[in-house]
Amino acid sequence: MKNILLRSISGAIYVALILAGVLINNWTFLALCVLFTILSLIEYFSLELHTTASRHKYLTCILDVAGGVAMVSGTWLLVTGWCIYGIAAYLIYLLARLITQLYIKDVDPVASLSKSFLGQLYIALPLSTIMFIYASSPYLVMAMFIFIWLNDTGAFIVGCSIGRHRLFPRLSPKKSWEGFWGGLVFCIAAAFVIKSFWPDTYTLTTCQMAGFSIVVSVFATWGDLVESMFKRSLNVKDSGKIIPGHGGILDRIDSLLCGVPAAACYLLFI
Repeated sequence: MKNILLRSISGAIYVALILAGVLINNWTFLALCVLFTILSLIEYFSLELHTTASRHKYLTCILDVAGGVAMVSGTWLLVTGWCIYGIAAYLIYLLARLITQLYIKDVDPVASLSKSFLGQLYIALPLSTIMFIYASSPYLVMAMFIFIWLNDTGAFIVGCSIGRHRLFPRLSPKKSWEGFWGGLVFCIAAAFVIKSFWPDTYTLTTCQMAGFSIVVSVFATWGDLVESMFKRSLNVKDSGKIIPGHGGILDRIDSLLCGVPAAACYLLFI
């Protein structure tokens, strides 16, 4: 009972933080994305630090976190029309990271750089891409979060009730095809509800909104599996402990990291 209460409180705080960040103004949204970037990259490199013996691992971690913040902040400056100079900060990071590696006596410098740039691609790039969706409409970002949450909820409810056929047993033994379809149905239903109650808030047609929900649902599931792949390869259960009862921040936004690029491409081509 205590664990359920703890999960409920921490979950409510997490949802409230996202609602405030998305809906207040673009500055709070930037702050939210920067916070997610910092915490996620710290978790990512904390997991990686256990597998490397380099004396300079903390230096590269600090550089990579700074690089992620530069990418997110620079993209925000670009899409809000302030200036393009924010991108220069990220170019400086790339140069600094490459040159720093010259002076670090790693056994495998290519592997070290690969881990750094994978963190940028996996975490910082999606959290930068979401800026373009936000610039189009903050409510589309909010809808995306709603679809991700409902996808998880629907998959859990249906999977626990009638789940029989394993979706991806090698990475996530508890996920089922029934749960996957349940999450998808929840998302599509939410899309129709959103368009019914707030028709003027969203410029997408009902069919386009339904398509948006399908894209988010499918790629959110893949995002969850991608993080499971990382955790299994490192033999860890959670990415961290920052959210009591839920694990780390990566455990909460793993679906978002694949859902955002896919959603951005969908919105670009419809």
